[in-house]
Amino acid sequence: MLLTQEIIRKKRDKGVLSAEEIQFFVRGITDGSVSEGQIAALGMAVYFNDMNMDERVAFTLAMRDSGQVLDWRSLNLPGPIVDKHSTGGVGDVVSLLLGPMVAACGGYVPMISGRGLGHTGGTLDKFDAIPGYCTVPDNELFRKVVQDIGVAIIGQTAQLAPADKRFYSIRDVTATVESVAMITGSILSKKLSAGLDALVMDVKVGTGAFMPTYDKSVELAESIVAVGNGAGMQTSAILTDMNESLAPYAGNALEVRGAMDYLTGRSRPARLHEVTLALCAEMLVLGGLAASEEEARVKLMAALDSGEAAERFARMVSALGGPADLVEHPDKHLEQAPFIVPAPALSAGFANVRDCRAIGLAVVALGGGRRRPTDSIDFAVGLTDLVHHGEQVAVGQPLAMVHARTEAAAQQAVREIQDAYDISAVALAAKPVIYRTIRP
Repeated sequence: MLLTQEIIRKKRDKGVLSAEEIQFFVRGITDGSVSEGQIAALGMAVYFNDMNMDERVAFTLAMRDSGQVLDWRSLNLPGPIVDKHSTGGVGDVVSLLLGPMVAACGGYVPMISGRGLGHTGGTLDKFDAIPGYCTVPDNELFRKVVQDIGVAIIGQTAQLAPADKRFYSIRDVTATVESVAMITGSILSKKLSAGLDALVMDVKVGTGAFMPTYDKSVELAESIVAVGNGAGMQTSAILTDMNESLAPYAGNALEVRGAMDYLTGRSRPARLHEVTLALCAEMLVLGGLAASEEEARVKLMAALDSGEAAERFARMVSALGGPADLVEHPDKHLEQAPFIVPAPALSAGFANVRDCRAIGLAVVALGGGRRRPTDSIDFAVGLTDLVHHGEQVAVGQPLAMVHARTEAAAQQAVREIQDAYDISAVALAAKPVIYRTIRP
C-alpha cells in the first residue's frame, strides 16, 4: 500500500524513491488525489536532497505518461522524428530557422514550443506575430503539416504531460524551480510525449542564460543527456553563449523578419549562423541523416542556398493559416512600431555587453515580453542593429535601434540599452559562441 506522505517522508530523509513510488505520486498529481501542499513538500524535499539518475528517468517517464504520447509510426514517415529545445535567451530565433532547414534535409520536426516569460523570448509568441498563424491546431492538422512539409511549430496542448503543468506551477510559487533534477523532468517529459527519436538540447551559458553559472549549465546539460538517453531517446546537448543577444535583433515581429532574412540569404548574422548550424548538424547526425558533422553542414548549406529551407518555412506558415506571401512581403503582414529611435553610445571605445538579461528586460519593458503569464504582448516592439560585444564605437553611434509604441517608452529603452553596455578603452576578449558538446 503506497502512501503519499510516506513517499514525501522517504525523500525528506534522503531516501531513494522506487519507480513504483514515483509513478504513484505523479499519477496523484494528474488525477488530483495528491494535494498542492504534498506536491510542494515533495518539490522541496527533491530540491534539497536531489534525485539520482534512475529516479530522474522514472520521474520523467511518469510525467510523460501522465497524458497523451504522440505516435508517428502509423504515418510511415521516411525519416527520423527530431527536435531541439533551448533553455531560452535573448534574440534566440534558432527554432524558426532550424525546423525548416532540418525538414529540407529529410528530418521531421514536430516542434512543441513555449511562450516567453521574464527576459527570455518564446518561440510561440514569435509565431503569434504572424497574422492568421494557428499555434494550437488540432492533432489531425498538426500531423498532416508534419507529414506534408516536414515541420510544424505549435504550442503545448493540454493533453501533453499534464502532470508537469500542475507540478511546475506549484514549484514556481514555492521556490523550487531551480532543481536540475526537476528541470530535467519538466523539459524531457514534454519532449518525450512528442514521440521523438532524437533531441538536441541547446543549453545557454552567460548573463542572459537561465542557469546562473557555467557549471550549473554543464550540470543541466549532462543531466538531460543522461536522462534522455536513459528514457530511450537519443539525446545530446550543446552549450552555447548567451552573454549577448544571439541575433542582433530581439522582439517578436522583428525576429520573424530576421528569420526570413536568414533563410532567404538576405542576411545571416555570424553568431546566429554558427549556433544554428551546430544544432542542425547534431540533429542530422543523431537522426542518421548524415554520417558526420561535415557532411551535415554541406547538406544544410545546400538546403539554404537552394531556397528549399525558406520554401519549407513559407509552406508551414500558410498550412497553419498564415499569409502565403509572408516571405516575399513581410511589410504587408508584420506589425511595425511607430517610433524607431537610436540608442547612442555616450562615449567612444569598445562596447562590451555588461548584462544580456538587461537587454531582454528592455524588450519586456517596451511591451515585447511578459512579466506575468497573463500579460499580452506588443508584437511590433523590440531592438534591432544591436552592437556586438567588443565592437568599436564612436560617441553618438547607435548601440541599437529601439522600436517602440510611444516616444516615452522609446526613451526609457534607450537608457536601459546604454546601461546594458560598458564602453571601455580596451576590448574584452570575445567569448566563444559554442563552449562544448555533451554526448552520451
